[in-house]
Amino acid sequence: MTQAPAASLIIIPCLNEAAHIGALLDQLSPAAARLDACIVVADGGSIDGTLGIVGDRLKKDPRIVLLHNEKRIQSAAINLAVEQFGDGAQYLIRIDAHGGYPDDYCDRLVEEALATGADSVVVSMLTSGSGTVQKAAAAAQNSKLGTGGSKHRHLSAGEWVDHGHHALMRISAFRAVGGYDETFSHNEDAELDYRLRQAGYSIWMSGKTQMVYYPRASLSGLYFQYLGYGRGRAKNVLKHRVIPKVRQMVPLAVFPVVLLAAFSFVHWIAALPLLIWVSVCLGYGLVAAIRQRTVDVALVGVSAMVMHFGWSVGFWQQLVGLGKRPGVA
Repeated sequence: MTQAPAASLIIIPCLNEAAHIGALLDQLSPAAARLDACIVVADGGSIDGTLGIVGDRLKKDPRIVLLHNEKRIQSAAINLAVEQFGDGAQYLIRIDAHGGYPDDYCDRLVEEALATGADSVVVSMLTSGSGTVQKAAAAAQNSKLGTGGSKHRHLSAGEWVDHGHHALMRISAFRAVGGYDETFSHNEDAELDYRLRQAGYSIWMSGKTQMVYYPRASLSGLYFQYLGYGRGRAKNVLKHRVIPKVRQMVPLAVFPVVLLAAFSFVHWIAALPLLIWVSVCLGYGLVAAIRQRTVDVALVGVSAMVMHFGWSVGFWQQLVGLGKRPGVA
C-alpha cells in the first residue's frame, strides 16, 4: 500500500498487541492529522486479532498504513517503514505498542526538535504496573537499584544526553548512519545512539513529555527480558569496543558472584559476595515498603535481583558464545 509523503512518520512496531493497538491508534490519529503524519503499523506476524483491529482503523483513517515486518524485530520494523515511506518526511516518531502516552506526545516532540535543532529527541521512560509482581518490577525499574540511575528512567528538565528512550529522529540523520542494526534484537537504540554521536549528530532529552512503560507481569518474563538486554549490551560493547559504564559493570558481576557461591563448601567466604548482594536488594525493598507503606513494594528487591541476574547472564553468554565477528547475530 502506498500513499503520498507526509511531513512525519509515526511508526509502531507491533506483534500480538490486540489489547492495546486499537486505543493507541485512536489516540494517535488526531496528532497525525495535526502534524501531517502517516501512521505506519509494522506488524511482525500477529495472530491474536491485531491485524483485524488495524484493518478496521485504516478504513476510517487513510493516514494509517499496515506494513508486514517479516523479520519480526523492532529494529527491522523501523528500518522497513523508513525505507518505504520516509521519502519526503522530516521526522520519524517511534511508538511502542505496549506503552502509555500523553495526547500531545507527538506535538511536544516535534516542538522540541524544532526549538533545539536536535537530530534526535529522546524521552524519560517511567514504569507503571498493576498486580503485585508488575508493581514490584515497575518500582525496581524506576529505582537506582534496578537501573543504576540511567537518565532516561527518571524525569528530565531537558538536557543534551548520550542516550535515551527513542522517540523522535530526523530521518536524514537516521539514514545517514544506516538506521538500526538489525542484528540487535535488544539494545538497538543505544547502539544507534553511539553511531549518531560518532557522526556528530545531537541527542536531546525532552523536558516536556515522557512515556509510561508497562513491565512484564511475571518474574520469568522479567528474567528473559533482561537476559536479552544483557546480550544486547555485550554485542554493543564488542561491536564498538567500548568499556561499559560503572552502573553496568556492577550488575555484570552478579553471575560470577553466584558461581563463586557454589564453592562455599570449600570455604564459607565464597558465599559472602552473594549474601551481600541479596541482603542489599532485599533490604532496599523492605525500606521502600516501610517508607511507602505498601507491601507490594517489598518485592522490589526480588525484581531487582531477577533483573541483575538476567542481565549478567545474558552479557556473559554473549561474550563466551561469541565465535563470530561482533555485530553478527
